[in-house]
Amino acid sequence: MRDPEPATAADLAAMRVDYGDPLFVPADEPDLDETWVSGGWEPLLRCWIEQATSLGVAEPNAMVLATVSLHGPAPRPVARTVLCKGLSPDGITFYTNYDSAKGAQLAGDPYAAATFLWPALARQVHVRGVAERVPAEVTAAYWAARPRDSRLGAWASAQSRTVASRAELDRRLAETTARFADVDDIPVPPFWGGYLLRPDEVEFWQGRRGRLHNRIVVRIDGASTRVERLQP
Repeated sequence: MRDPEPATAADLAAMRVDYGDPLFVPADEPDLDETWVSGGWEPLLRCWIEQATSLGVAEPNAMVLATVSLHGPAPRPVARTVLCKGLSPDGITFYTNYDSAKGAQLAGDPYAAATFLWPALARQVHVRGVAERVPAEVTAAYWAARPRDSRLGAWASAQSRTVASRAELDRRLAETTARFADVDDIPVPPFWGGYLLRPDEVEFWQGRRGRLHNRIVVRIDGASTRVERLQP
C-alpha cells in the first residue's frame, strides 16, 4: 500500500473546526465559568475524563507530558504522551522507568506540564507543577494490577536508550520472559515507579465559535486557590 500524499501548506492552513458545530459541542452545553471549579479542580477534571470515556474516546486518560531537558547549551522542552493512572486532589499520577529520558529530566528539573485533549468534546485541561516520586507502596499497588506482559516489558526495556534493531529488543524480551518463567508474581523493577504531578496551576479550556474559547485557570498556592478567566 502506498503512503498517502503529504498534505500541502494550503491544505493545512485550510483545516478548521467550528466549535459551534453540535458535532463538537452540544447546542445546550453552558459556557464554562468559574462556578464549575467551586469544588476544586479535581472533580471537574475527573468529570471530563468520565464524559470522554462514556463517548468512547480511545484512552481518555492520555496526556501529553512536557518536561525540561538540561542537556545542551540551554534548557529545552521535551514532550511525549503518557497515561494518567491516578487522580486525586493532590495531583495526577503516571508511571515510567526512572532511568528514562523523562526520569532524568525530572531529576534535573522537577517542573512539568501535562495536557489532556479531547477533540470530540472540544475540551482541554492543562496541569502544571512539580513532579515527585510516589511512595514505593503506591507503585507496588499499581504494579500488582499490571498485566504480566506489561511487567515483562518494563524489565526488558532500557527505556529511551538506543537499540540496534527490533530483533534485539525481541531478544531482550525473550530473555526476560525466560528469566521470570517460574515466577508468578514478577517484582517491581528498582528503576521503575510513579510520579505525582502536584499542580500549582490547572487550566480548563472549552472550545467556542469564532475561536472565542472559554479558559478558566485555578492557581494553587499551598492551601489557597485563586480562580481567573483568561482571554482566548
